[in-house]
Amino acid sequence: MRPSWKLIGLAGLAGVAATGVVVARKRRAQREYDPDELRDRLHRRLAEAASDRGRPDLAPAEPEPGP
Repeated sequence: MRPSWKLIGLAGLAGVAATGVVVARKRRAQREYDPDELRDRLHRRLAEAASDRGRPDLAPAEPEPGP
């Protein structure tokens, strides 16, 4: 049996709508960080990862004071 173009169109529309919902949820979950806060969070995560692996050479040095 040959699928109807109407059914194919509705399936495509449902797929586009579902993708839009996923993207909207992901964007809502993200938060805007200022550069200093983002840098601090990344340094903290790197230090945690380095300590978990027992490699203190991966831990970041103290950040240099900014302008």
